[in-house]
Amino acid sequence: MLVRMRLIVALALACAPFAAHSDDATIAVAANFTAPAEALQKLFEQRTSHRLKFTSGSTGQLYAQIANGAPLDALLSADREHVDQLIAAGLADGALRFTYAVGKLALWTRETDKFKPLDLTSLARTDYRWLAIANPELAPYGLAAEQALRKLGLWDSLQSRIVRGESIAQTFALAETRNADLAFVALSQVIAYKDQSAAAAFEVPQELYEPINQDAALLKRASGNAAARGFLEFLREPDALRVIEGFGYATGPAAPAKATR
Repeated sequence: MLVRMRLIVALALACAPFAAHSDDATIAVAANFTAPAEALQKLFEQRTSHRLKFTSGSTGQLYAQIANGAPLDALLSADREHVDQLIAAGLADGALRFTYAVGKLALWTRETDKFKPLDLTSLARTDYRWLAIANPELAPYGLAAEQALRKLGLWDSLQSRIVRGESIAQTFALAETRNADLAFVALSQVIAYKDQSAAAAFEVPQELYEPINQDAALLKRASGNAAARGFLEFLREPDALRVIEGFGYATGPAAPAKATR
């Protein structure tokens, strides 16, 4: 998977045109999208003379930074709700928001011998200590993990074994360092992980959680920033969409989840 994704980026770079005008922008990126953003940055900077800098964290943390006046130019959120709030507060341009990716949730472990095969029944086992999820109050992937556990009827019974990361990146690190036996992470993190043979993953059925529609928005302070505006426009182009899909995301807004009894 990683080799295929790198090939997609390399082919896109080879045919990318170059523009003369230059500008700089600082983009706030939800932690689940860090690896794709870095791949897209290479392609975008090859295609233009603009330069980008990223700051990443949970969407809740990034929202708080923007609300408190952090000098950021655009947000790649992990949900729609925080972009809605920024627009309502007059901090983001509602005309320039769109869904750039639809995320997918995965159960992941480095304890491959213990969890063989890995699937959702692994969660109900009693021979492991910790399950890591991102903080549902800060990270949309943490909220998706909570929704999945509730639909599986395991949320209450697993409370004593759940540990929370402040972002999906920290959650992934808990399992990567084996401080957690299992973790709910973003599928994109699984695809980007370099040592595929040392880990196992199971993609969580999407009917178990609400669609993770990840929205992008230009912040009002950057209305004249050509780099920020250009990067958001670039995310809709075919080369960028191929990179995003190569990391396991769907593109375009997902349909609302069906109500369940």
